[in-house]
Amino acid sequence: MATAHEYRTNLTWTGATAGPTASYATYSREYVVEIDGKPPLRGSADPLFRGDGALHNPEDLLVAALSGCHLLSYLALAARAGVHVVAYEDRAHGTMVLEGGGGRFTEVVLRPRVTIAAGGDEALARRLHDQAHAGCFIAASMNFPVRHVPEVQVAEAAADAPRANATA
Repeated sequence: MATAHEYRTNLTWTGATAGPTASYATYSREYVVEIDGKPPLRGSADPLFRGDGALHNPEDLLVAALSGCHLLSYLALAARAGVHVVAYEDRAHGTMVLEGGGGRFTEVVLRPRVTIAAGGDEALARRLHDQAHAGCFIAASMNFPVRHVPEVQVAEAAADAPRANATA
């Protein structure tokens, strides 16, 4: 039997303080998302849709959620497999098309760049990305392709070595 997990957020349109939705061109798109015990997240529409480009927009957050889910799935697998990850960066990219009166994502490409400790199994580190993708709950929930193009490198032995105390 499946176990259900629930996530609760409270979204409030803060743009109402600037006035009502009297005109599509002039109303504020600002909102705040609150999640118990966490800092509030201010958001707006993408500038393409008359939003504030300095704030997070739902499209950015979707790509970030996919990237974060892959990261966390990958790190868990690496730890269990004995692969010592010393650095991880992902330059993720999502493509959205506008059609008719709306739009949709056509794909998200994750480009994780992983550095593992000297002496680590580079091939295993690369294979773990496929398992991380399969285990990412958010990627499994999408109705568009989520691809990953990982890069794995092994750190230099000297960079991983503990530094000796110079005052000893």
